[in-house]
Amino acid sequence: MSEFSVRRLDAGNPDFSSDLDGLLAWESVADTQVEATVAGILQDVKTRGDGAVIEYTNRYDRRQLTQATDFCLQAADLQGALERIPADKRAALESAAERVRAYHEHQLQSSWQYQETDGTVLGQQITAMERVGIYVPGGKASYPSSVLMNAIPARVAGVEEVLMVVPAPDNQLSDLVLAAAAIAGVDKVFTIGGAQAVAALAFGTETIARVDKIVGPGNIFVASAKRAVFGQVAIDMIAGPSEILVICDGKTDPDWIAMDLLSQAEHDEQAQSILLSPDAGFLDAVAASLQKLLADLPREAIASRSIAERGALILVRDIAQAIEVSNRIAPEHLEVSVDNPEQYLPQIRHAGAIFLGRYTAEALGDYCAGPNHVLPTSGTARFSSPLGVYDFQKRSSIIYCSPEGADTLGRVAATLAKGEGLDAHARSAEYRVRNSAD
Repeated sequence: MSEFSVRRLDAGNPDFSSDLDGLLAWESVADTQVEATVAGILQDVKTRGDGAVIEYTNRYDRRQLTQATDFCLQAADLQGALERIPADKRAALESAAERVRAYHEHQLQSSWQYQETDGTVLGQQITAMERVGIYVPGGKASYPSSVLMNAIPARVAGVEEVLMVVPAPDNQLSDLVLAAAAIAGVDKVFTIGGAQAVAALAFGTETIARVDKIVGPGNIFVASAKRAVFGQVAIDMIAGPSEILVICDGKTDPDWIAMDLLSQAEHDEQAQSILLSPDAGFLDAVAASLQKLLADLPREAIASRSIAERGALILVRDIAQAIEVSNRIAPEHLEVSVDNPEQYLPQIRHAGAIFLGRYTAEALGDYCAGPNHVLPTSGTARFSSPLGVYDFQKRSSIIYCSPEGADTLGRVAATLAKGEGLDAHARSAEYRVRNSAD
């Protein structure tokens, strides 16, 4: 077992603020060398299309593609994967998909209008994006849950076509991922990844149609490519390492809380797991549980490094102070493992997803609870929200003036336009004003 240690902080200490800043510090995906490589790939794919995609895929994923059809999967391929996977895994995927779909149906927004007394009509028209692209990690990694969480909200929103890219390094491809694509209603799957896949989705190639938005997680090259094409297409977010913050009053089984922290720590060495509690003895118990439970984890080396380098057990004065600290951190996942947790909801301002009560493990939200697991990280929950149906819908304003409305609004608009020195604006409005010659 790796050497175990976990940082201990006290919110009552004078240096706590600077200590917390140090704990939360994380290098973003910005990397000059990576960005230069990505920029070259993006330009090449934009210029040469499928040929560049094939070249980079063969180089980085150790493939032997010769033509575009080599990386295109058909509906029969997805259905075949669905039929090949074990019955229990298919049932679990279908159950999770049903719950995710039901939850996201509550997010659907509808168009609306209202009429003013003079007959002018104002409103908003809601329409879905026409085509979106989903990036799914591939190869030995298998994230069928990512397929469900990204594709189903798009489908619920009414997106006409959902494309999916998934790398297949050394020709390895997960049947679970393809089965999830079949269940989620993905239209086309392309077995490509990296910056070249992002470029293909953003610019379009002879084989891959240009999309309106790209969503889904990836490595530093994918994240850098997504950031570079933003504006050409929409993106969901630039995600940082996974995070969990647990607030506990000390009455939950310390093994439960320790395993909740480890569930994020096992993602990668940069993942962050933090526990806040007013009970110092409970923090000691969780530290002991962490050391005990780490020994049995297949990803023990990753989890122990994550806990040692970015984890913390923090003593707070009370639950109110714990919420203050949590709001400052703005975590991706927040567990409130206390009695009557609902009473604290009004005070919680910044969190990607909030898990209430002792029985609500964050892992349930990753797979099957229903809400989306694509969440803001690195403090961006201060201004960002989970991926949802609304991310795949657009809003258009509706203005329909009656003659009376054009008269009233025209006089106001003309006055303001003249104040801004925009004479054509003013005249355009005044043309619709009654007795404008007066």
